[in-house]
Amino acid sequence: MKKAITSALFSMFFAFGAVFAHAADLNLTIPLPLTGKQAKFGEIQKRSYEIAAAEINAAGGVKGNKLVLKFEDSGAKPDIARGIVEKLIDVQKQPIIIGEYTSACAKAVAAVSEERKTPYLVVVSGNDDITQANYKYVFRLNSPNAYYADGVLGFMKEVVKPKTIAILYESSDFGSSGAEEMAKHAEASGIKVLLKEKYESGAVDFKPILSKVKSLRPDVLYMVSYVMDASLLMRQIKELRLDANLFAGGAAGFAIPEFIDNAKDASDYVVTSTLWSPQVKYAGAKQYAEKYKKQFGDYPSYHGAAAYAALFVAKDALERAKTWSPEDIRAAMKATKMQTAFGPVQFADKNGYQNQNFIPTLALQVIKGQHETIWPKSMASAKFLYPMPKWRERK
Repeated sequence: MKKAITSALFSMFFAFGAVFAHAADLNLTIPLPLTGKQAKFGEIQKRSYEIAAAEINAAGGVKGNKLVLKFEDSGAKPDIARGIVEKLIDVQKQPIIIGEYTSACAKAVAAVSEERKTPYLVVVSGNDDITQANYKYVFRLNSPNAYYADGVLGFMKEVVKPKTIAILYESSDFGSSGAEEMAKHAEASGIKVLLKEKYESGAVDFKPILSKVKSLRPDVLYMVSYVMDASLLMRQIKELRLDANLFAGGAAGFAIPEFIDNAKDASDYVVTSTLWSPQVKYAGAKQYAEKYKKQFGDYPSYHGAAAYAALFVAKDALERAKTWSPEDIRAAMKATKMQTAFGPVQFADKNGYQNQNFIPTLALQVIKGQHETIWPKSMASAKFLYPMPKWRERK
């Protein structure tokens, strides 16, 4: 009888231990576009979150809690993203929100998070408005659109020295704000904006708008596009033999390996702004980039590096927070000061932004079929190729 009671107690102990261990898991669900036109960006981020989570768990988790990631597909639709986050906060009581990709989705999530007083870490969404709304609970890891093109602008100012520019952009929050910021910078630098025209994402024939650009003969053609549009634009630019001194992209679709895969040799010499590259000297950047490449065959873009770093930023805040109440996590986020593989992280209130991280932005160029960092010179992995050969001069 005594033996049976002892056995039963041991069984209860292990059962309760299993329940406790499960309860100690830190479950984080991340909304991302995993289907639809922006799925490639969601995939890059998902892979990078998973790499970071594995590293965090191998090092003991978050305050001893195993980090368990789940993902929900928003399809890049703001109403779906909003619904996902409402459930995460109201039903699952998730203490911090991380994720999304498009600016439209991030703005929807930010509004919910602020309304529910739950900290939200924006990872790669660029629209300036997101951290200009006087939100207390919304923090952004990546630079806003107004700063995206700093690397390209520096290259243009010192090397290209253009007198005219044409700007094409997709009709999204990201595209519109990116185009507007470039136009402001160009005009402030004395560069005449000959054309600033939007197009509908997913168009299959850009030749009418590109023919208009060709007739204007701008020194620079600057495009803000996601990957399929970026690739098709360059292929049709090649078909039309549209020449310019510089073809430049506003990050996003121009800054990921799929751009080169899809555009083929039409991508040669294209320069794009970016927030990060595998060649940066930030601690841990090379290790992350090589681990990603080993697992998935290509180096990650800045979208992945930001996602990878975001989990470490969240871990740091959660471990410093007095409790995991929204207010204590918010206070810990506000006090963040750390180095990551994505760069330095400190959330500041300046230049009209709140809880905004500011990091140096770079310029990449497609050289011999791959992205190389060319600007600023101090961070370059290769010498830039300029002037670009005209189409008729290329093989």
